[in-house]
Amino acid sequence: MAGALAGLRIVEFAGIGPGPFCGMMLADHGAQVIRIDRPAGKRGGVGSMGGKDVLARSRQSIALDLKSAEGVAVARKLCASADGIIEGYRPGVMERLGLGPEVLHADNPRLVYGRMTGWGQDGPYAKAAGHDINYISLSGALYHYGRKGEKPTPPINMVGDFGGGGMVLAFGMVSALLNVARGGTGQIVDAAMTDGSALLMGMIWGMRNAGTWSNTRGGNLLDTGAHFYDTYECVDGEYISIGSIEPQFYAELRRIAGLSDDAEFDAQMNPAAWPALKDRLTQLFRTKTREEWCAAMEHTDVCFAPVLSMAEAPAHPHNAARGTFVKVAGDTQPAPAPRFSGTAAPAPVAEKAAGTDTDAVLASIGLDTQEIARLRDAGAVA
Repeated sequence: MAGALAGLRIVEFAGIGPGPFCGMMLADHGAQVIRIDRPAGKRGGVGSMGGKDVLARSRQSIALDLKSAEGVAVARKLCASADGIIEGYRPGVMERLGLGPEVLHADNPRLVYGRMTGWGQDGPYAKAAGHDINYISLSGALYHYGRKGEKPTPPINMVGDFGGGGMVLAFGMVSALLNVARGGTGQIVDAAMTDGSALLMGMIWGMRNAGTWSNTRGGNLLDTGAHFYDTYECVDGEYISIGSIEPQFYAELRRIAGLSDDAEFDAQMNPAAWPALKDRLTQLFRTKTREEWCAAMEHTDVCFAPVLSMAEAPAHPHNAARGTFVKVAGDTQPAPAPRFSGTAAPAPVAEKAAGTDTDAVLASIGLDTQEIARLRDAGAVA
């Protein structure tokens, strides 16, 4: 099984977080992704997880010293053989290395040049440092994550780094690669986590524009304001999730919870009633264990699921049946997604040590053993 992206060659300049996530998505679905790592001992190299970095799976690795002219020359030659590249440096770094878009497009006009940053390639913040929490703050996303009366709560780094960053870049790369395949030329894909996390808020912007989403954190339909869309603690200290938005699902919640004849719960969409109804559900769900609520509500139309930890999720029957998680070199990892009916993703391969494939990659771009030995002796490759 080669995967939907088999035949594509992507060069990834090693980094952390969203760039590698994009590379992982492309590699998961069959693209040959060659990661340019720093030589051992060089500051900032990827591979510090000892083969356990999920984001670095299914790659080839070549170790280059990009501070040497010869290392840069090798990188250029490699990029000339590629369909696309991924880089996640601050704006201007690749240009200073001699690997900017003008140079690489002159070598390879069909190249898709993927750029992953927090703030984007331009704008007043473009050259400043930042992390996920900062990007989703500026985009208007973080303000709305949290409970009423409490401060904003970062959703780990899912929204900026991965949803609004790496996944958006992966979409951009595939779109631009498709354009090239249809006769277009190479281009730059400028993926900024501020832009991407703003985009992920599209539905919420629509609700705001329609007057159905307020600026009150934790007071809305989907942000824990509603009693029928929240998590609840059970008597054993575990949690369940309820998402009974539509009337028929809310009716099912009331039926199973023994609330069908309770007139107070008729006020489903009255925000003024939500706090009192949430207090009642809080007390109700604390009367049974999570397992007991699962027995009552799983496989119904309540819109229910237990809140599982990373330790628990792989063993759940639904995840097990679908193969949502896989073992890679003995470690549990999320399986590639989405699923394709005709070009299934190949099995993931564990992260390799930096430079594992240096000789093979260099040979693939026409360097002979003597030239490879010379570059190694010069410290340009490792």
